[in-house]
Amino acid sequence: MALEETKDAARRTRLANERTYLAWWRTGLTAIAVCVGLGRIVPGITDVTKWPYELVGAGYGVLGVGFMVLAHVRMRVVEAAVDRGEFARLDARWSLVLLVVGGVLGFGAVGLVIFSP
Repeated sequence: MALEETKDAARRTRLANERTYLAWWRTGLTAIAVCVGLGRIVPGITDVTKWPYELVGAGYGVLGVGFMVLAHVRMRVVEAAVDRGEFARLDARWSLVLLVVGGVLGFGAVGLVIFSP
């Protein structure tokens, strides 16, 4: 019975890993949508200096692709850990990078909203 429970736990963990992978992708796609909206649509329909919007928008695009790349890396690391019967923590450096990049872009977007004519 214990072997069956172990297999079931591994199966559930793999399915959770797939859902998490898709969540990382949704986050990446959302950041890319913000890239298009902020970098192309807003400067295209308003009378503002375009380059700040394009710069922050492009940053969101890079962040979105980064989420997708990290999704793949993370999925592979977790799968390998499940195969070994171990747990794989998210590297604190990755979460710090996402925090810093997201924070800079978020403050950039807020700055554009507050200080643009």
